[in-house]
Amino acid sequence: MFDSMWTVKVVSLGVVGLSLSLELLFWLFSRRRSERVTNKVLFFPSKVACVEHIFSPTLPHSHVCSLPHGVDTSFSRLLRYILSACSSLDLCLFSFSNMDLSRAVLLLHSRGVTIRVLTDKVYSAISGSQIGVLRKAGICVRCDVSAVHMHHKFAVVDGRMLITGSLNWTLTAVQSNMENIIITEEPDLVQPFVKEFCRLWGLNDSAQDLNSVTD
Repeated sequence: MFDSMWTVKVVSLGVVGLSLSLELLFWLFSRRRSERVTNKVLFFPSKVACVEHIFSPTLPHSHVCSLPHGVDTSFSRLLRYILSACSSLDLCLFSFSNMDLSRAVLLLHSRGVTIRVLTDKVYSAISGSQIGVLRKAGICVRCDVSAVHMHHKFAVVDGRMLITGSLNWTLTAVQSNMENIIITEEPDLVQPFVKEFCRLWGLNDSAQDLNSVTD
């Protein structure tokens, strides 16, 4: 009788110990995963600073430029996240006129990164829009042909990182407006945007798009 009770206690303690061990392992795994996954928030307007070192890391900080050098800003961080693309960049943007952001996209294109741009039909043709510049460089651009504005502002980097928020890709938005950007690699947040981009991309015919954008 005593032996049976002792066996039951030992088994019970073993079960409890195993349960605690599994919970500890799950906690450690979740913590390590959260440390690896990017989750950042950027606020604008951004401080105005030189970004040449981002495009040309070997460029000396003493090069001729009146703007502050070596300053980490919301805009410089945004550029770095965009330029981290290795295989693909999908852009779904209402307005795109910021020349530094356009420069980043063109640089990725020159590196062989596959780029797709989906934009609003009306705003793609306004003065200063960079859409015509991207098209001339050979980047695939489609304009939304629906009766309403394509008002999204998001980018998907390599199918794994989402950049989204209130920020239009314009100089005014970056330097003058109160805006926000969220950068995340959480699959539960990224994948719905991947699916939405693919859905919108499929809805808009590329032949119509090519004729709808003016330089």
